[in-house]
This record gives sequence, structure tokens and C-alpha cells, in this order.
Amino acid sequence: MLTNLAIKNFAIVSFVEIDWQQGMTTITGETGAGKSIAIDALGLCLGDRATTNTVRPGTDKAEITASFDISQLVKVQTWLQNHDLQQDDECIIRRVISKEGRSKGYINSNPVPLAQLKELGQKLINIHGQHDHQLLLKPTEQRRLVDDFANNQKHIEKVQTLYHQHRRLEQEKQQLLANVEQRQAKQQLLQYQVQELDEFSLQANEFEQLENDFKRNANVQQLMQVSDLCLHQLSDSDEYSALSLIQKCSEQLNQLVDLDANATAIAEMVNEARISLEEASNDLSVYQQNIDIDPQTYALIEERYATAMQLARKHQVRPENLFAHHCLLRQELDGIAVDDHRLEFIDSELDQCIEQYQQAAVKLRDKRVQAAKQLASKITASMQQLNMEKAQFSVQVTSEKPDQVLQFGLDHIEFVASMNPGQPLEAIHKVASGGELSRISLAIQVILSAKIITPTLIFDEVDVGISGPTAAMVGKQLQTLGQSTQVICVTHLPQVASRGHQQLFVAKLSDGNQTQTRVNQLDQHKREQEIARLLAGDEITESSMANARELLAS
Repeated sequence: MLTNLAIKNFAIVSFVEIDWQQGMTTITGETGAGKSIAIDALGLCLGDRATTNTVRPGTDKAEITASFDISQLVKVQTWLQNHDLQQDDECIIRRVISKEGRSKGYINSNPVPLAQLKELGQKLINIHGQHDHQLLLKPTEQRRLVDDFANNQKHIEKVQTLYHQHRRLEQEKQQLLANVEQRQAKQQLLQYQVQELDEFSLQANEFEQLENDFKRNANVQQLMQVSDLCLHQLSDSDEYSALSLIQKCSEQLNQLVDLDANATAIAEMVNEARISLEEASNDLSVYQQNIDIDPQTYALIEERYATAMQLARKHQVRPENLFAHHCLLRQELDGIAVDDHRLEFIDSELDQCIEQYQQAAVKLRDKRVQAAKQLASKITASMQQLNMEKAQFSVQVTSEKPDQVLQFGLDHIEFVASMNPGQPLEAIHKVASGGELSRISLAIQVILSAKIITPTLIFDEVDVGISGPTAAMVGKQLQTLGQSTQVICVTHLPQVASRGHQQLFVAKLSDGNQTQTRVNQLDQHKREQEIARLLAGDEITESSMANARELLAS
């Protein structure tokens, strides 16, 4: 539950800190004092979008901090643990907004994105606003209320999963059909290109070897001349060859070693060089002997090399990349064949998906029909308690065309009511006044609040448009709800305010230059005075004080 709320430099608030208690807390104040400002600040702290007037004029930033006792909230503890944000049995959420509009959020001193503030906030607080009864007229809201009452989330997720699967398959099919002509033309071109390269059948790394063989055969004469010259310089010249000169040098160094052992290493290196020259000379001689040209082999190499170069130019790739290009073309051709094969089977997948969707939609409809009866019965009873004694409420669930695939199932849900005996059931916007809509909305909110467990429920002037005995009944229902969960209610009705376990008073103060809002907890005497003010206006009389005491005592 919410235990503390600290507001700094928010709107017209300089600084306010509120300690909250279990049970029902009512918030009252004069018109325009900003009774909802604490609720607005709390919503902002839990991820609502900031507006341009969020930061108090003349200050750099607004800061809102909300503290929660989560010792009994297993789901919240699990969520915090999964996000590495757990901190004992307390959860502290803070949001800072600069005057430039930049925003930072924190959970237990850890910076978090706004989305996480919203996600956690939905697990801690449920806010019902004064305009919620207007949403009640929308079919989407009526469907959501029935699904919330029936706990249909798992069934809806199943339907939505199949809906998205069907949509993806349908889009894939349409794309494949739209590209048939283009794919066929591409397939013909690829078949020709792949067949041409298949016939040439160039292997991996073959071109490099082919290029080397071509160069070798094309330059046989030069190879013979150069190798012959090198052999002559190395060993064939008896007197001036490199080998004979280094042999003489090696013999002289050996004599030097006999005179000075320090020259041993030099003699060894020269001797090793002599050996290497001998081996090189022998290898070069063998190489020269093997230089030979077979005209027939050379013709084949020349032809294949020329064909490779021609194909490379034709396909606009480097010749050494021709093999990889061949592989890519084959993969693309195979991909087109896969697309054609996919088109043959996608209809069966669509039929299977539609069948599974219809089964899931029927299960969802059955849950909705069952829940609609229970919800209508509860709302009718609550409406009659709220001074609409003859009213009847019903939830009609009708099915759309069975061959459709819709995101939220095949059902159309409509709230209908009869406000007077003898009148037929009609859509609520046709038969209910604004005040009656407010009471119906409040009845639904109370029913759903009891059904959907939320640690803290906030009702922001949801009692607009009601008075007298109806207001007393609303106060009683909210008080009953406060026995099982924390309820915070902003109200202007004495019958509701007197039902709170604690009461806060919001006042607006001005010194002519600046305006500030103060929030004070009322003791028994001040609470009697505030209830009397709500009853009689600014002039409090003994009679209104007596009525206030009576309301509080009741």
C-alpha cells in the first residue's frame, strides 16, 4: 500500500508530504484549491506524461517521491526481483522533471526508463477518474470491463496470438501472389545463368591455379632463358660462378679459424651459405629440366582461362569471385523454388490457423457470456442501491460473422439498461442521464475493484452528479471497499467524506505574489468543521455542525 508521498515544486505546490494509512482516506477542499493535485502528482510519479506546467514557476525541477509497503505484495516483489530492483519490504519510486522537460525515473534509487515506472505503477495503484463514465459509452471500454471482470487475459492473449499469426500468413500470401510474374521472370534469368555456370563448372580456388598455369605456359621461353642464366651465374661458370667463389671463401676462412678460433662462427655461416647455394643450384637445374610445354594442354588451359575471364565480365564480377557468384545465383534460384513451394502450402496453414482461432474465440465467447450475466446482475443490484430502484442492467454479447478473424475475438459487447418499469432495454447512452451514467460507472468500478486485487484504489471525484441518499450509499460502498484494500477518494460530498478513516484537507494560499497549495490531515474537531462546510457552505451553523457530527458518528 501507499505509505508516503512527497511532492516538491509541482504545479502550485512548493512542498507537501503526506503520510497515508490503511483503509479509506478522503480528500476535500474548496473549489479550485487543487484537491486532485496529489493524485496528479502520484500519477506522474508512476509514469504519466508530464505537461509544460508540471514544474512550479521559478524553480528548476519538480520531484515526486512515493513510498510503498510491499511486504504483502508477492507479485510486486517478484517483479522487482526479476528486474534486480528489490529492496526489503519497501519500494520507493521517484521521478524528477526539469523545467526544460527532461525526465528521470528511479525505483529504489536505481535509474529506470519510463516504461518500467508505468509497468510497476499498474501493479501498485488503480486510478478511477471523474470522466471514466464517458469512456463507459465506448464499445471497446465495455468489452474491456467484461474481460476484466471475467479474468479473460489468457484467453485474449491466445486469440490475439492467432490473430497476428493469421495476419502474418495472409500478408505473406498476398506478397507471394503479387510477386508471381516478377518471380517467374527472375527464375528464367537465373536458370539460364546457373545452367551456363554449371556447364563451365568452375571449382573453388580453381581460377587461381588456372591463372598460374596460363601464365606459366604462355611464358615458357622466358622461363628457360632466365633459369639458364641463373644456373650459369650460380654454378656452370667454373671460375666465376657464385658457388666457386663462395667455395674459395669458405676454404680461406677455415684457414683463418686454424689461426684464430674467434672466426669459427663466421666460417660456419659462410659454409651454410655454400650448402644453400648448392641446393638452390640443384633445384633450379631440376626446375629447368621440367620446363616443358604440351601444345594440346596449353590450348585447353588457354581456352578455359579465356572462358573464365569472359564469364566474369558477363556477370560483372572479378574472375576470382566467379565461383562464389555461381553459388549465390544457385541459392537465389533455390529460394524462388522455395517460395513457389511455400505458396502451395500456405493455404493449408491459413485454414489450420483459422480453425484454431475459431476454437479460441468460442472459448472466449463462452467466458464472456457467463461473465456478462454475473456482471449484469451485480450492476443491477448496485444501481438499485444507488437510488435507481427500478433500473435493470444487461450485458448483451452478440457474435460477428464466423469467418472473420478479429483481434479481440468475434463478439460485440453492448451495455444496455432500462431505467424505468415498462421501458425496453436500450443502449445506456440513450436511456441514462449524466448523473445516472456516473452512478453506473461508479458501481462498475466498485465491482471490478473487488474482483481485481490492487493494493491501492484511487477515486478522483467519481461521485460527481450525485447527492442525498445516493451519496450516502456511495460513501458506504467505498468504506466497505476500504476494509479490504487501501482506498483514496477525492470528493466534494459530505456523505462520502465522512466515511473515511482519515481525512485530508487541501487549501490554496496566496500572498499576492505567489500561490501555494497545502495538504493537512484533519483532527476530529477540524473534520467536523470541514464536513459542516461541505453541508452548509462557508457559513457554518450549529445545525450544520450537529449534522456533521451525526454523519461522522454514523
